Amino acid sequence: MSAFKELVFSGVQPTGNLHLGNYLGAIKRFVEMQARDAQCLYCVVDMHAITLWQDPAALKGQIREVTAAFLAAGIDPKRSIVFNQSQVPQHAELAWIFNCVARLGWLNRMTQFKDKAGKDRENASVGLYAYPVLMAADILAYRATHVPVGEDQKQHLELTRDIAQKFNNDFSQSIAAHGHDEGAGFFPVTEPLIGGPAARVMSLRDGTKKMSKSDVSDNSRINLTDDADSIAAKVRKAKTDPDALPSEVAGLSGRPEADNLVGIFAALKDVSREDVLRDFGGAQFSAFKGALVELAVETLAPLGAEMKRLVADPAEIDAVLADGAERAEAIAAPTLDAVKDIVGFVRRTRLHAVR
Repeated sequence: MSAFKELVFSGVQPTGNLHLGNYLGAIKRFVEMQARDAQCLYCVVDMHAITLWQDPAALKGQIREVTAAFLAAGIDPKRSIVFNQSQVPQHAELAWIFNCVARLGWLNRMTQFKDKAGKDRENASVGLYAYPVLMAADILAYRATHVPVGEDQKQHLELTRDIAQKFNNDFSQSIAAHGHDEGAGFFPVTEPLIGGPAARVMSLRDGTKKMSKSDVSDNSRINLTDDADSIAAKVRKAKTDPDALPSEVAGLSGRPEADNLVGIFAALKDVSREDVLRDFGGAQFSAFKGALVELAVETLAPLGAEMKRLVADPAEIDAVLADGAERAEAIAAPTLDAVKDIVGFVRRTRLHAVR
């Protein structure tokens, strides 16, 4: 751990049908993080998935599919730690301790619970309500310094920071007594990593709505398992407006579909929106879509093919997850042991150290 300046943690829910938004908003950025001087942990957050009912047989396949997407996109399981959340028990144990630190008023302000629970909140699971506390435990079990998050998760990361600060304050004397006070408390105040030219990818059928696996129209999204023909057809059918592309980014204002397609092109090519409009400003969408088809197929079709190969060999994926879980627990177990000492629990002495 001391060899790295940063520890980066992030996770993806295994709820099926990974799409372009998941890739550009998260997975592609995970790959880029490997170039930093950081220890990267990438988690398939299956415990979060069951806050809403999941078919058990399907869930196993979806866990493996997300793992396959990580690997196919270029995450190196030897350099980064790839695992699924339920294999590391410290996530759940720390979440309970944080449930006793977090305040009801904090959770009542979480907008995602209101969105997901809908009008029938009394029928929502306690897990869905406490989801952000488990997210805090996911991050702080590794005392992560940085977390790549989308705009829709910023509020949850702010809660993580609040929990860390309250824990540090509530147990400041015990933290110092156990030799963990380094001037800033036991848990770090984790920093968000937000950004990218297409951090929020919108529907191909409606530029005002986020790309989603739950959209009834399959043409609203590009699935990571789509083949070249499907990718090309969806890009060509993507909703646009009758005007030519503007020459400046300001000209995209009020044109959500144009803005979305320019953002997707920029993210796939690793350039800015300004660069895209410098090349295509004044062009009709027919010409621009042709270039976007070529770029999307070149980038995504090999990824989809590799995902299918990996999913066909679940033993290979399971071996990656098992190795990652062992390495993750080697980091999380000492953290939880220290937390138990700080809180005042009498804990069992480990007969065998976690490797």
